Amino acid sequence: MSEPFKKRAAEFWKKQAKPFLLMVLVLMSFRSAVADWNDVPTGSMKPSILEGDRIFVNKLAYDLKVPFTTWHIATWSAPKRGDVVVFNSPADGTRLVKRVVGLPGETIELKHNVLYVNGQPADYQPLDPKLQDAIPIAEQPSYVFRAEELNGMKHPVMVTPSILAMRSFGPKTLGPGEFFMMGDNRDNSKDSRFIGPVPRNAIVGRATGVVLSLDPKHYWLPRWGRSFTGMP
Repeated sequence: MSEPFKKRAAEFWKKQAKPFLLMVLVLMSFRSAVADWNDVPTGSMKPSILEGDRIFVNKLAYDLKVPFTTWHIATWSAPKRGDVVVFNSPADGTRLVKRVVGLPGETIELKHNVLYVNGQPADYQPLDPKLQDAIPIAEQPSYVFRAEELNGMKHPVMVTPSILAMRSFGPKTLGPGEFFMMGDNRDNSKDSRFIGPVPRNAIVGRATGVVLSLDPKHYWLPRWGRSFTGMP
C-alpha cells in the first residue's frame, strides 16, 4: 500500500467516516435509551392504535437503562393501570404494544369479556363516537365498541362477536414485578392471556401518541387526522 493512499485513507477516516460513525452511535444510543418510534403492523390495539400507525415511545417514562441492554441505571416510576406500553414478549422476545390492566400482586380475571381486578368488575359505557370513527365505517358493524373503566382507568375496547376468541380467563394472581397486558381489541390480541404476565425488566417504555399514520388499505397514504395525536 502506497504512502499517498495511506494518507488519503487516514484523512477520510478522520474527516468523514469517524464523525459519521460517531453520529450513528449517538443516534442509536438515543433511540435505545431515551426515545424511539415503533411501527404497528397489527390491529390488536384497535380502536386506540390502528395498523400503519407509528407510535412515539418514551423510554424515560419509568427508568433509565444502559443503551442496548435491559440494565437499569435508575428507576423513578412504575407502569400504571391504563398505560400503553411497549415490551419484549416473555414468550419469544417479540416487541409488542399493549395496555397495562393488572399490577403486581393483583388477581386478574376475565368473564365473558368483562375484566375483573381483585374481584371488582370494570364498568362499561358507550364509547365516544370520535374514537369509534377511527375504524372505517364499512367495518364498524362487525364490532361492539365500549369504554372500559376500572379504578381510574378508562379507555376504549372493542370485541368481535362473530369470531371465536378467549373471552374468559383466570383468575390469575400476579407475582412481584409482574404486569398483566391486554390489547384493546379484546377478541384479536395475543396478550398476557396467552404469553403470560410481563416482568418489569421486559418493559421498554410508554407509548404516548401517534407520530404518523399511514393507511395500508389505501396505498399507504397518510391519515393526517391521526398524526400527532395522543394515546386514548
